[in-house]
Amino acid sequence: MTIPFPFTAVVGQDDLRLALLLNAVSPAVGGVLVRGEKGTAKSTAVRALSALLPQVAVVPGCRFSCDPASPDPACPDGPHESGDGVERPARMVELPVGASEDRLVGSLDIERALAEGVKAFEPGLLADAHRGILYVDEVNLLHDHLVDLLLDAAAMGASYVEREGVSVRHAARFLLVGTMNPEEGELRPQLLDRFGLTVEVAASREPEQRVEVVRRRLAYDDDPAAFAARWAGEEAAVRQRIVAARELVPRVRLGDGALRQIAATCAAFEVDGMRADIVMARTATALAAWAGRTDVLAEDVRQAALLALPHRRRRNPFDAPGLDEDKLDETLEQFSGESPDDDPDPDGPGGPGGGGGQPAPDSGPRDDGGSGARPEAGEGGQPQASGGQEQSAVRAAEPFRAKALTVPGVGEGAAGRRSRARTEHGRTTGARRPRGALTKLHLAATVQAAAPHQRARGRSGPGLVVRRDDLRQAVREGREGNLVLFVVDASGSMAARQRMSAVKGAVLSLLLDAYQRRDKVGLVTFRGSAAEVALPPTSSVDAAAARLESLPTGGRTPLAAGLLKAHEVLRVERLRDPARRALVVVVTDGRATGGPEPVALAGRAARLFAAEQIASVVVDCESGPVRLGLAGELAGRLGGTAVTLDELRADSIAGLVRDVQGTKRRAA
Repeated sequence: MTIPFPFTAVVGQDDLRLALLLNAVSPAVGGVLVRGEKGTAKSTAVRALSALLPQVAVVPGCRFSCDPASPDPACPDGPHESGDGVERPARMVELPVGASEDRLVGSLDIERALAEGVKAFEPGLLADAHRGILYVDEVNLLHDHLVDLLLDAAAMGASYVEREGVSVRHAARFLLVGTMNPEEGELRPQLLDRFGLTVEVAASREPEQRVEVVRRRLAYDDDPAAFAARWAGEEAAVRQRIVAARELVPRVRLGDGALRQIAATCAAFEVDGMRADIVMARTATALAAWAGRTDVLAEDVRQAALLALPHRRRRNPFDAPGLDEDKLDETLEQFSGESPDDDPDPDGPGGPGGGGGQPAPDSGPRDDGGSGARPEAGEGGQPQASGGQEQSAVRAAEPFRAKALTVPGVGEGAAGRRSRARTEHGRTTGARRPRGALTKLHLAATVQAAAPHQRARGRSGPGLVVRRDDLRQAVREGREGNLVLFVVDASGSMAARQRMSAVKGAVLSLLLDAYQRRDKVGLVTFRGSAAEVALPPTSSVDAAAARLESLPTGGRTPLAAGLLKAHEVLRVERLRDPARRALVVVVTDGRATGGPEPVALAGRAARLFAAEQIASVVVDCESGPVRLGLAGELAGRLGGTAVTLDELRADSIAGLVRDVQGTKRRAA
């Protein structure tokens, strides 16, 4: 048996250790999401926590870990009679990123169903984790539908399985811990909100602390048993403190003053819904119990806010997580010791007139482009940048909800929310013979294939005689994530500040859409005499947004170079991830300048995309009273379609939702 690294031997990471301990004291807090760069002891701390949890008493032989003192009356292995149980260590169950839905929630026991003709439930990981820890490493890479199932079970304390003729409900109360590296992509805000607490971790920059980390890790690797023995006393003390705090939690008093501070803090930071208030209340109660107190103090509310609110106040993935501690202290001080009859200043930081403490919006002019911007004076007559002249970066306009752009046909890429695809999850559309290993059995089709042969196979009992040739694979259709490669014209013809602001706002909107649809994104820019890969394909959409924000403009328009660079990026990415289909979004006014025959070169480069049937869309950024229609011509050569900036908006009445109809155009 592997000896885990002692929890008390973890150097630093105070917030991480506190958040884990609070959930150990009160699982009702709702779990922990640990965000941080690689190599920051995220997994080490979580695995170490399992050794600190008190042992649990279970009903002998129950697959669902029922408590013998109060067994679950709806337990599938029940009913159980109250009585003595057996004690075992609390489990830590790990959910792999590639786990199936059947593995998570359980499923029909196919072997018994076919061999014995009975319906039997085979429990999943949620049953194994009951009264223990469920740990999901790289939770941001987990399929969305699995995260939904996981968080629903965590919120309700039970798992409901309704599938394949099986209807089962069983208890599933566990300490949910997820870890993630933000560089590999973010969780959707709806899913962030379902984690009780979130902790940001980073490696220490203090040399002495880093030395101690290395020293302890080397000692553990040399002799885990001896290293664990050195920390046995500290581990036992923390374990006893957890037990004492658990017993104290029901007696902790959460007074009206603390409740008003919690409500005022959530209002001041404009968090959505009421879950934040409830989580803060439970966290503050657990903090008081952990400190050995029966009253919740202002310091508990403050610490609870720092753990429960930063991830809930993000409005989009490009917002940096965090909390303004000065504003937090002002809010807590304003509502300290108030009675219900007090009438705070409605225009103060916590009052409704102050917008929840947020600063008043700047009344000065803004560059908002096509998303409600005020055009700059004289913009229509502004000369374009010429030659090698470069202008400073322009701030992006406010993003908007973009229309759906999809890749035509049916793919087989990674699960996502953009284009149609044959996936392991989704609605069942048919059955086929398995090619290779059987992964999703289509039960009805299998029975139908085997039924005509039962007499010839000598069936005499209740079971069904099934052979390999009878098995049928379920064909399911869902949605896939794509590689959305942005090819952005940053030349002088795009350099008018109001127009470039609108262009950046449109690309930012499409990046938000890509984030919500679980796409990979890449960014190629071209200007002057060359093109460059500003961001190689990645799942970190906020990295693309940061590169876009700092993008300078100016110079000639090497359109051909931009297209050829994008084509090369797609070629390399196809070798790395051949199942993921690409959608190329070219953001340009269609002009091509610089070098010999720039228009002809751009046309030949565009036809490479058409020849390989790469789905593409051109965002036409041409403005002014005279329009040349060059972007539309480029779209035709690419075999894609063209949309204007206005047509990208989901609330636009300029047209219907645009699918990329590359295949249809070529067929015509």
